[in-house]
Amino acid sequence: MADTPNTESADVVIIGAGVIGCALALELARRGHTTVNVDKAAAAGSGSTINSCAIIRFSYSTEEGVNFAWEGGQYWSNWADHIGTDDELGLIEYHECGQLVMTSETDPRAERVAELWAQLDIPFERLGLDELTTRFPWLDHGMYGPPKRPEDPAFWDDPSGTITGGVYTPNGGYVSDPQLSCHNLQRGAEAHGGRFRFNSEVVSIDRGDGRVTGITLAGGDRIEAPVVVNVAGPHSAVINQMAGVFDEMNIKTAALRHEVHHVPSPPGIDFEASGVVVADDDVGFYCRPEVGNHVLLGSVDATCDPREFVDPDDYDRSIDEEQWHMQVLRANRRINELGVPHERKGIVDLYDVSDDWLPIYDRTALDGFYVAIGTSGNQYKNAGVAGQVMADLIEAVEGGHDHDNDPVVTVGRYTGRALNVGFFSRNREINPDSSMSVHG
Repeated sequence: MADTPNTESADVVIIGAGVIGCALALELARRGHTTVNVDKAAAAGSGSTINSCAIIRFSYSTEEGVNFAWEGGQYWSNWADHIGTDDELGLIEYHECGQLVMTSETDPRAERVAELWAQLDIPFERLGLDELTTRFPWLDHGMYGPPKRPEDPAFWDDPSGTITGGVYTPNGGYVSDPQLSCHNLQRGAEAHGGRFRFNSEVVSIDRGDGRVTGITLAGGDRIEAPVVVNVAGPHSAVINQMAGVFDEMNIKTAALRHEVHHVPSPPGIDFEASGVVVADDDVGFYCRPEVGNHVLLGSVDATCDPREFVDPDDYDRSIDEEQWHMQVLRANRRINELGVPHERKGIVDLYDVSDDWLPIYDRTALDGFYVAIGTSGNQYKNAGVAGQVMADLIEAVEGGHDHDNDPVVTVGRYTGRALNVGFFSRNREINPDSSMSVHG
């Protein structure tokens, strides 16, 4: 005999238990709200978060993006205090190795980053070529841009000149175990009564009298709640369609297939100990140290690279040989001794990408239904502040505030700076200042 469906209740249902969904659960539970995170994966962080590069950086294309990221970075530096409880698996370690953004005469984005860092009092220094050589002797100084693919004969041209140097902040870094960060957040939320349901697929966003009333799961179980938050990562568009709000949103999201690759550190270089996060639009790649003295490589989504939008439940998870060689060869332009290993190692997963590559933190036209979406690829680092902003937004709107006409402005708990939630509106026009790439 089949089990009889159950009904439970909560103040807030959070669809998704990735890093942002778990961060929101901790924030709301700490404020006294009863929460249930629902995820069809088997554990927190088992979706796209598990394969995040988990880079903590502040090099965004907009003032609001940099401001948000700088506030978000403080959570990682104060992680134990933020979690506020023990985790039997241990707490993540934030590797504050620093971040270097390469600069050249043809890259206005890097100069814009430096201007924003100065404006927001983010510690940084400008490094000329001599200083780059002293501190990072493994970096090639050639200028090869704009980024090209190996099948383009110009890819193999000699450098057209030299880069001008870089801007460096000591506060950037990475987390080597992004799934553990979700488990930490889960334990923090549970310490305040937060609940989690795994292996649970949402099949209906339930509505009544013009607002959300909860969700129904495969198998028939229901969770009644006056507030439901879509934090479903690459499945966000599917959930929005289920809720009937997809068409009303001016900015929409889709699932983008993406690869990152792992290669051994160059001979004689302990990249795990002395490497930094590098962002390089001239060559078209980024990298960070990886455990086991490896280098993690990714693409900055150059305009010459095709973008493959996919069904989040049906896509090729194998490493593409052409993509592997392209990314590793690009990295060799900047790190000459890297080489091209015979064994292809890397991960394939999905980004949840909005039309302008900026996240959407907002309410929707369905009262009680909220979204924290378009986040994967460049928002892992902002999980803590996203949790605060979404909690502030939900409390304001449920308290009667008209966010669509008078956007909520809150204050970062670490920096004390204003955070304009309206910047992340679903109703915005495509932001012309965005890089339209993983940079955000």
